[in-house]
Amino acid sequence: MYRLISQHTDFIVIDKFPDISVHRDQAECGLVTRIEADLGRKLWLVHRLDKMTSGLLLLATSKAACEALARQFREHRIEKYYLALCDRKPNKKQGRVIGDMARSRRSGWRLLKSRENPAITEFYSRSAGPGLRLVLCRPATGQTHQIRVALKSLGAPIIGDPLYHESVQPAPDRGYLHAWQLCFTMGDEAFRFIAPPLNGALWSADSVRDAIEQFNPPRQMRWRGAGPDRAPAV
Repeated sequence: MYRLISQHTDFIVIDKFPDISVHRDQAECGLVTRIEADLGRKLWLVHRLDKMTSGLLLLATSKAACEALARQFREHRIEKYYLALCDRKPNKKQGRVIGDMARSRRSGWRLLKSRENPAITEFYSRSAGPGLRLVLCRPATGQTHQIRVALKSLGAPIIGDPLYHESVQPAPDRGYLHAWQLCFTMGDEAFRFIAPPLNGALWSADSVRDAIEQFNPPRQMRWRGAGPDRAPAV
């Protein structure tokens, strides 16, 4: 279900495997329950990843630590970088996707033109081999399905996404969205965690790995930051 990345007095960081629910779903126990059992301690979930999404997940070891970390998420002070694989080019190579999100059919979401409480996603994309496009995403907000809907709106839904990509044969072995890097501070100490994508046949292609290295380190790239109200939508 997961790989333990780091243990700290105030938090733990794991690499969640794809197709694992954070909370109890149809399985006998959810991911958090399993980690608590494995480590023998109570944990607080600071943020969430979709079931299909793999990668870095942060859990606090106390209620106070959870509140401190959750506040950083709310104030957009935690840097999150995601990798996605698409089978077509987005309609722009880089930029931002900004807009409110509303419920759609089949438990999905759709992007609106309004900006009352917009989801904001910055992205860069590059070729990752024939028929593949690697997209580096930095979400400035944390709304449900935000990156998945953003890439769908750019004409490049994520490979294997059961909601936003049409069915293809043969079916992909997973939805190709991965929480790659996480940067934040706790007290006076700065932390940066990296979890390379390991689960999924496409991640192992040399062309994909080379493309990922071209994006590393992502925080040195030119990011425009939040600025939700004045920023033009892509």
